[in-house]
Amino acid sequence: MDSVYVSCPEFENKRFLLRFISIDDCDDLLKVYSDNKAVPLFNSDNCGGDNFYYKTHERMKEALDYWKFEYDRKGFVRWSIIDKKDNSAIGTIELFNRESKDYFNNCGLLRLDLRSDYETKDNIIDILKIIIDKTYQMFECSMIATKALPIAKERIMALKELGFSPAENKLIGHDGTEYSSYYFIKM
Repeated sequence: MDSVYVSCPEFENKRFLLRFISIDDCDDLLKVYSDNKAVPLFNSDNCGGDNFYYKTHERMKEALDYWKFEYDRKGFVRWSIIDKKDNSAIGTIELFNRESKDYFNNCGLLRLDLRSDYETKDNIIDILKIIIDKTYQMFECSMIATKALPIAKERIMALKELGFSPAENKLIGHDGTEYSSYYFIKM
């Protein structure tokens, strides 16, 4: 199997397609990243102050360009989540293997950004089921972790149903900042 950074695979089920981000997703993703109800649920830990609230087409395009740059330098992979019924991007998933000196070493760190009308337990389960099992091999990790703030009730229910457990350990950022509200699952 080629490295995920050589050839980015696509995954799908009946409802959703996960494929590498595209500039063609800009307008759809702007609806996600300008969604006042969705943005507070996004994981911006360790992201240099970016809160992922984008109000203009230009800012969304800059983010897409940056995500492509990170992919090219093997920093992370960002997939667009496409709702197949209307072929629109309704969010993104970011994944990378996190190497660190804390509990979350050799961990597939997953960020899930969804438009607020898709932030339901069933949708989250449908989306994550597409990629969870493949993550261990793609990113050569033995654990997957994702953030779910206490206000993200639907997300937390979905994660628990998928077998994730709340982590007691904090994720330690580049600058020593401690981040909480992570859930993890081990292979």
